[in-house]
Amino acid sequence: MALSEKYRAKKYSDIFGQEKAIEEIKEFLRQFPKRKKALIFHGPAGTGKTSLALAAAKENNLEVLELNSSDLRNRTKLEETLSPAVKQKSLFGRGKMILMDEVDGVTGTDIGGIPELVKVINLTSFPIVMTCNDVWQSKLSPVRAKSKLVEMKSLKLGSIISILLDISEKEGLNKEPQFLKQIAIKSQGDIRAAINDLESYSRIDSLTVDVTEMRDIEDSIFNILRRLFKERKDFLRLFDNSNLSLDQILLWIEENIPKEYKNEALAKAYYALGNADLFRGRIYRNQSWRFLVYQNIFQSAGVSFAKTEPLDGFTNYERPKRVLKIWLNNQKIAKKKTIAKKYASFVHCSTKRVLRDFPLLVPMIKQESVQKKLKLSDEEIAYLNGLS
Repeated sequence: MALSEKYRAKKYSDIFGQEKAIEEIKEFLRQFPKRKKALIFHGPAGTGKTSLALAAAKENNLEVLELNSSDLRNRTKLEETLSPAVKQKSLFGRGKMILMDEVDGVTGTDIGGIPELVKVINLTSFPIVMTCNDVWQSKLSPVRAKSKLVEMKSLKLGSIISILLDISEKEGLNKEPQFLKQIAIKSQGDIRAAINDLESYSRIDSLTVDVTEMRDIEDSIFNILRRLFKERKDFLRLFDNSNLSLDQILLWIEENIPKEYKNEALAKAYYALGNADLFRGRIYRNQSWRFLVYQNIFQSAGVSFAKTEPLDGFTNYERPKRVLKIWLNNQKIAKKKTIAKKYASFVHCSTKRVLRDFPLLVPMIKQESVQKKLKLSDEEIAYLNGLS
């Protein structure tokens, strides 16, 4: 048996670093079915989502029907497998939990599984526990509305080292703490990956781990915004796992601040973002790249601490519109320049002078006869007609 399975958590006390999540599932099971009938554990891979669900079932003496969403990708499969499961009683007269792993694998189309899954949640007589990495996908919106959301966070370095040390001792691997620390660093909070690496390295005599060979972990911008706006922390390393630049992230934050903040919090957030933009200008003007740390501080910790307490609820974040507005404005300027160039060539003067006097020339250029002589395109004529 693989070590990751052999040492999978069996009860609440085996779960490290997820105290809040443990309390959340306890409350969910106590209140079922008065409030929500389904719960979603979400967060990075290897944080113990499935293990916590199984531990909760064992602590509450519940039979577990475990399903993998990759096998239930469409409505027909869900109807055949999940629908009967939520109606049938346990074979042993106990309570029952339906565990659905990787719920983000269910399709979201009208003919897919999401509508059927929502229907099943409405009808279930047993608690449904689901797991997924990214719960904020748009296709999961109907399921989110029906479910209690519980975030599982990456484990801290110390917790992973403690787990690896315990397994190493039980398996007689005799690995040094520094070696285990290297494995923990490489795992980046993924305990399953850390245990798998420990098992792999235990088969060789190597005493070093290449910590530069980091695992491919990348946060989506929607995950970043949700944490930045909903939680209240310094977040100085929040943007490290994004493939977007600080400048691109700044535009996303600017677009979505009004969706989350009001009144004084709104003013404070924009003030912090304004300071980030101020340092951004200095950085590019003077090529002083060491100041990037200040831009990062203002648009991460500055924006997060603008509110007095964490926020809850779901917010539909939008892409930044400023880039689109800049592009549209550039398109308009481009048409203005091409018209000015044609007019300048026709009257034998500089394009620069035509652009300077353009507002005075517009009434004349709008005349159909002039437009024909200048051979203006339909786009250029449409631009002129749009001017007051």
